[in-house]
Amino acid sequence: MAEAASQDLLLAAAFVSDAQYNRNIPFKTSPEAVRLYYLYNHWIMRTATYFFIFLNLSLAVFEEPAVYPLPFLVTSVVEVLCLVVFFGRLTHFAKVTLRNVFWKDTKNICIMVAILLSLTDLAIYGVLRMYDVRSIRWSRIVRPIFLINFAESRQIRRAFRSIRNTLPEITYVFLLFMFSLLMFSLMALKLFGERNLQTAEGLPYFKNYLEIVFDLYVLVTTANSPDVMMPAFDFSSWYALFFIAFVIVNTYIFMSLFLAVVYNNYKKHLKNEIRKLAYMKHCKMIEAFNILKEEEGAQFVVREAQWKQLVKLVAPDISNSHRELLLRISDDEQKGFIDKKSFVQLADLLNIQVITLKIRSHPLGQWMPGVYKSAVSRFLRSMVRHRFDTLIIFAALTATILNTTLKSTTKYNSQQILDIVFILRVLRLIRIVDSIQRFRVIMNTLINIVPTMLTFGGLTLVVYCVFAIIGMELFHGKIQFFPANSNAPHSLECGNAALKDSLFARAKYCKNNFNNFASSFIVLMELTVVNQWHVFANGFANVTVQPAKLYFIAFHIVMVIIIVNIFVSFILEAFFVEYSLEKSEVETAIEQKIQELGMGVQEDELQDEHLLDNMESAEHDLEGEGGTKPQSKGLVFKIASKRYRTVDSLLQRMFEAEIPLEDEGPSVEEFLNLFPTAAIPSNVTSESAA
Repeated sequence: MAEAASQDLLLAAAFVSDAQYNRNIPFKTSPEAVRLYYLYNHWIMRTATYFFIFLNLSLAVFEEPAVYPLPFLVTSVVEVLCLVVFFGRLTHFAKVTLRNVFWKDTKNICIMVAILLSLTDLAIYGVLRMYDVRSIRWSRIVRPIFLINFAESRQIRRAFRSIRNTLPEITYVFLLFMFSLLMFSLMALKLFGERNLQTAEGLPYFKNYLEIVFDLYVLVTTANSPDVMMPAFDFSSWYALFFIAFVIVNTYIFMSLFLAVVYNNYKKHLKNEIRKLAYMKHCKMIEAFNILKEEEGAQFVVREAQWKQLVKLVAPDISNSHRELLLRISDDEQKGFIDKKSFVQLADLLNIQVITLKIRSHPLGQWMPGVYKSAVSRFLRSMVRHRFDTLIIFAALTATILNTTLKSTTKYNSQQILDIVFILRVLRLIRIVDSIQRFRVIMNTLINIVPTMLTFGGLTLVVYCVFAIIGMELFHGKIQFFPANSNAPHSLECGNAALKDSLFARAKYCKNNFNNFASSFIVLMELTVVNQWHVFANGFANVTVQPAKLYFIAFHIVMVIIIVNIFVSFILEAFFVEYSLEKSEVETAIEQKIQELGMGVQEDELQDEHLLDNMESAEHDLEGEGGTKPQSKGLVFKIASKRYRTVDSLLQRMFEAEIPLEDEGPSVEEFLNLFPTAAIPSNVTSESAA
């Protein structure tokens, strides 16, 4: 009986943990499968998976064309090791999930296909290499699939789904934009094509229609303004009206439309995703409740003892006082049990970051109050309180003494060290930011969205990897970098005579090439910034073929128009939410309970000599001697600046006003109609989900 209760508690904790971290894995509920599921979600397993994913991606640095060349055998062994780990992780996932769900999941199929393709390509490449036949490692382009499709990368998959769902609306605007671009290009050909004008490089001006389309597309990004209009403007000032009209229509109107459409559709589809997550969280908490529930009068409840054991399993790192605080919120009337409605909120409560502080007077203040309160003591305490300032001043003083001593004995000059110290002293101005309320709103927004920024960083990494590998195959070796004093042939033309007298060579962009993985990333970063990107496109088109410009246009569309606009959209939404929270002073249930217990602390009340973070112990928790009354023995709480433990919690907070989820919720049938691909636990029914 005790073993069965322990297994039930373990299963309920798995559901609550999944609800807290928004994991939608329909795992088996047998005791062995639950233990395997805990192992699957262990942080060591997840960290190891990410390590091998990034190791697999980083192999491009050591493979030909390599930044740091390694023998083919070494990189092959490492790649096979990574693929074995991926297969093992996938097998582990198959052990804990339902068989029919596993084989219907596109993610798993993609991973298996990617493993098979990688092994096949590796074998073919190795055989051809033995016969000195050069071939292309085409499977390298599928490596980002592992970053996207493992269960741990649900944030990146959500971002890709949002992009996929946003594409139809973007396509309509893009087609209209292309129509406008083509029409303006045709007008430019008719206006300037017969004027026999020349560019600053002495080339024909607006003679070729496709060249005009490219130049005007670049003008939309403002990268070649005003250079592109100067030949026509020099010929007649009235021609400036054409370019002014073009910039107004295409740069200001259409680019703003892109942002508006991306923002509106991304927000709509993200809201649907979060609605699905909110309901799945609700289902999991109901499942956990149904496992632990006991009958109490006319209702089912979870006993306080079981609730405490459950929280210890789900969140073993939180303190006793924090756990007691959550219990006071869940069992507000201290009945000794938690009802269904309060139990379902547990996952959200665990996702709020709470800092526990213990007020403790200094021992000297108790033993020698006169000495402790003296002027000398207050001065020393103020220095210790401002540790950063003290450290900077001490470092500056030390550097000054060293500089004077060394200059008197040798010719050594440590001015650079002093410069660094002075720069660090400027960082003291950061303290001003935290002291101004409106600045604090912005800083809190940045702190809260850092995990989401990492998600977009992963999205950018995937795009960069794909385009870098394609770029290396297209442009490797076409452009070379030579030192300034090199006597190599065509060193001034980046090793390629096709770049003679080109803007690319005159600007000394030779080091911006696709000769290895690192250089490719740098070029793509420069293309993301947009400035001078047409010089790169023209340079690489000159050393290959003119259609090579399509590579750079495609990267601009994917990275700048779509992904950067989606990132801007999320920043806007996150700031609106954070600003509204500060404006209306909305308090969470935790904050309300802290204030009711009289154990809250405001920002300006924090004094370093009185508060010690996370120093509470079992004898100093919220529970008094009788177990019923709060014991505020020097214990206070505050909500951390980074309020939410997970990205999903922040997203749900952003959209909670628009997706209210009642306790009953929609039926599973209605939910499946809304989200046909949702993974519903096999034992959830309409009745149990209610």
